[in-house]
Amino acid sequence: MSHAHDNASHGTVKSYMVGFVLSVILTAIPFWMVMGGAFTKQATLIGILAMAVVQIVVQLKYFLHLDFSKEGKLNTFSFLFTGMVIVLLVVLSIWIIYTADALMMR
Repeated sequence: MSHAHDNASHGTVKSYMVGFVLSVILTAIPFWMVMGGAFTKQATLIGILAMAVVQIVVQLKYFLHLDFSKEGKLNTFSFLFTGMVIVLLVVLSIWIIYTADALMMR
């Protein structure tokens, strides 16, 4: 039984290699910042956070193939909605826990 797959939604070897090389670079830079010790603690933290955000974008584009093209728009919006629900769930849970704790301490 053979299945026809639409290769438009899958990446090429070249795109996977570009994503891999970018991921390695975006991992090596924060490692160098920490191990080199040439930056202040605050600058190192900001650099790590910046590289983390860029790393997330690279992972989403090159490995999960999320983009705003006609074909990928539904997957991208589904992913963003799921992320929003998770963030709301976590943030509101923490807020409820802290509020309940403050009210119980009276």
